[in-house]
Amino acid sequence: MTDKEPTPAEEAAARAQEQAEQEALPYRWTQTIGDVDITVAGIPGNFKGKDLAVDIKKQKLVAGVKGKDPVINGDLPHAIKVDDSTWTLVPAPDGTKTLEIHLDKINKMEWWPHVVTDAPKIDVTKINPENSKLSDLDGETRGMVEKMMFDQRQKEAGLPSSDEQKKMDILKKFQEQHPEMDFSNAKIN
Repeated sequence: MTDKEPTPAEEAAARAQEQAEQEALPYRWTQTIGDVDITVAGIPGNFKGKDLAVDIKKQKLVAGVKGKDPVINGDLPHAIKVDDSTWTLVPAPDGTKTLEIHLDKINKMEWWPHVVTDAPKIDVTKINPENSKLSDLDGETRGMVEKMMFDQRQKEAGLPSSDEQKKMDILKKFQEQHPEMDFSNAKIN
């Protein structure tokens, strides 16, 4: 059995179904590679935080109005940092309030197909992430990316890469320390 590429019509139908499933959810959600943000609109305007039941655990989320069935109640597909995850009740322009939940992912290298595991999935292979800023990267990764970018610019300009430059600097220093040696036929690889 061979896997064949879906036709444009099949692809469009799958996207439309996915969008309809997401719009049917009682909440909206977005994500970056590092976090998930969920909004629940239409909370009565006179409600305060104490009127809500929000429980954020490492792999479970329950959220809704006290005394009613939760709007969200399920297992998260991946673990989160509970101490860095928050929720807030904010006024909306129409006089209601919106519950905003921020979940900080532990694994910042994977996309979530859904907020809770019993919700409809999205196709994470279709996510086109916004360009990351170097400042968003940890120090080691940032250094590696900056080195790669430098080496790419050097190569395009016909100049030596950082590693080649380092070898040439070592050879030059060695030559200065040993002027009695002849390096005229030396080859650097």
